[in-house]
Amino acid sequence: MARISSYPFDIDIQDTDAWIGSDSISRQTKQYTAEAVARYLNIKGKVSIGGQMNYELIDTPRSKGGSIAFPNGGGDGTLFSAITSLNISTKDLSNQTTVAYLNFLVGNDILIMDQSDKQNFGHYKITSYVIDALNNSFYNIQLTFLGGNGAVDIDRYYNIFNFTFAGDKTFDFEQTIPSATWNIQHNLGKFPSITVVDTSDSVVIGEYTYIDNNNVRLNFSAAFGGKAYLN
Repeated sequence: MARISSYPFDIDIQDTDAWIGSDSISRQTKQYTAEAVARYLNIKGKVSIGGQMNYELIDTPRSKGGSIAFPNGGGDGTLFSAITSLNISTKDLSNQTTVAYLNFLVGNDILIMDQSDKQNFGHYKITSYVIDALNNSFYNIQLTFLGGNGAVDIDRYYNIFNFTFAGDKTFDFEQTIPSATWNIQHNLGKFPSITVVDTSDSVVIGEYTYIDNNNVRLNFSAAFGGKAYLN
């Protein structure tokens, strides 16, 4: 066999390129493709990305470290928009404990994203994070859906990380049917300032009742249509 230094360098690495190595258990010589190595690094979180946690979605809660599951099990094909709670291991797939970090994120936004398909994701606010009564190696996390696309699949891997939009969040609402009461679901996760104009762009003053940090009711002395700008 020729010296390794005699072989040419290849800077155009393809998924199917392979290296020779030894299996850590059997000590047998095997091939490892670039794609397989990259997948291992992603799943196990071996390449450090600050604030990112990696989990496998499984169908049985409280049964496996590094996992997330629906509290009652199952859930294959559940839309991201329908997810309100998850059972989550105290350690992610890199075997790092995530309890303190997730406690810190309560009240903040996170993104849950499919590792292999970035078009499948959910944007949530964490409303609570409490230890599981049946197994203290797991917690139950409550979520409010803010936006996203697609659905989850059992036995796939997901990244979870803190997520905020750059700059302040705003919401524009249009009341097309004249009414003295406007009910607005803005999902801004805060109590925004509000400016209301009628169809002639004249500012209208009303009474605003914040139902919660995602919903507000506007009451006026007379019915009219127009727009509300929430900032």
